[in-house]
Amino acid sequence: MKEHQESYIDDNKECMWWSETNPGYWTGVLAGRVWTLTQSEEQLWYTLHEEEKEEDRKEEEGLSEPPLKKSRRQLQSETSRAVGTSGRSGGEQIRGVDGLDPSQILQDYFQLHVSLSALYQGWSYTDAHFRNVAVKFPGVRVLRQDPVECLFSFICTSNNHLSRITNMIHHLCQAFGRRLCQLDTKTYHAFPSLQAMAEAGAEARLRELGFGYRARFVSESARAVLKTLGGAAGLQHLRTVSYEQARHALCTLPGVGAKVADCVCLMALDKAEAVPVDTHIWQVAKRYYGQELGMGARSVTERVHREIGNFFRSLWGPYAGWAQAVLFCADLKKYESPDPDAKSRCAKLTKSSPSILT
Repeated sequence: MKEHQESYIDDNKECMWWSETNPGYWTGVLAGRVWTLTQSEEQLWYTLHEEEKEEDRKEEEGLSEPPLKKSRRQLQSETSRAVGTSGRSGGEQIRGVDGLDPSQILQDYFQLHVSLSALYQGWSYTDAHFRNVAVKFPGVRVLRQDPVECLFSFICTSNNHLSRITNMIHHLCQAFGRRLCQLDTKTYHAFPSLQAMAEAGAEARLRELGFGYRARFVSESARAVLKTLGGAAGLQHLRTVSYEQARHALCTLPGVGAKVADCVCLMALDKAEAVPVDTHIWQVAKRYYGQELGMGARSVTERVHREIGNFFRSLWGPYAGWAQAVLFCADLKKYESPDPDAKSRCAKLTKSSPSILT
């Protein structure tokens, strides 16, 4: 199999965390900064927007285009096997979280150390159905998201549809997150801290914003993470424990079941073997891999979740969650499922697999 021509930036209009601000240009918040990404044939380019200062906001009120400073660098794609640029501008090192420069942040976010060509080759060898799908859906890459952002975004997806989930996450950031900057008419905020979501009055405020019963899950889970898991650092620590341990810890939180836990394990906690199972992926499993999967069950029970997850892990190996992401979105694209929960999950996989839905 040839090395894939990977497209890192998704052009699906349903992506919830990144929005296409101009044709081929995607803007969103990553590592507490506002980025605009675009891609040439072999390179990923970024613009890193400066965070507003308080005095700048006052001066810029009423302006549609604030005079924001920008730093532009290129990050060469995995196919060229080159390391990205240093991220220096005028002799100044631009840093994000964990002391990483922008190039390092993007390499970590897109998990460029993972060779997709090798994974696709292995999956195609053992799975004829995957081999057929892979031709039309190359370059599907699971992103490495911030654990707090990933966890609380997925808590908002419970029995929800895509447009409402998108609005809820926007309102959550706007109400509790730090304002970063304004580009044109859109204001960007950082994802809220656990302390902000756990503060007194947070649940009531979220209910005012239309979160419904999820308001309690958000505020109670924020308090639980702070109290029992060690806060944001504790969630980060789950990256170092086994998949089963991380999954168990997440399932103790209000509003977190097996599917949400597996989504967070896969997309934020480095558990590439995690296979999120919902009604849609159950149907995919039965349609292509055998009617006996989940036999006798009427819904996705813990038994069904475990049975299907174990089946795919035995078939695809340690990166089973990445392979499942390819088939999930490929099948959803093919059948245009009306299931709002499935559509919502595909949008999150789109973030985790930018490039696949055209």
